[in-house]
Amino acid sequence: MNIVGHHHISMYTKDAKRNKDFYTNVLGLRLVEKSVNQDNPSMYHLFYGDEVGTAGTILSFFEIPNAGHKQPGTETIYRFSLLVPNQAALHYFEKRLENNGIKSERLYYLGQEGVVF
Repeated sequence: MNIVGHHHISMYTKDAKRNKDFYTNVLGLRLVEKSVNQDNPSMYHLFYGDEVGTAGTILSFFEIPNAGHKQPGTETIYRFSLLVPNQAALHYFEKRLENNGIKSERLYYLGQEGVVF
């Protein structure tokens, strides 16, 4: 069996409101769905993606206000990358970050240029 991609990636957030502000207002992603965790209805579940919510573009967050601070190497998602089509898109996101007071810098990883913040 081959894996050809992913549908979505799920993570935790301490604050759903701040999370929504960052992913929609700073990065410009679309809030595709806001629901509750089916296993725990007191917990929000937020989904962000491209304009139409295409599988493979979805980032999903569960709100857990008392979640601890995570460190690299603790079997948690510490960093992830979003793929953009070209240099103009990298520049677009650099400007969005800068306009919101978030420092970023260019990097190269596995022969690809990116922006880390």
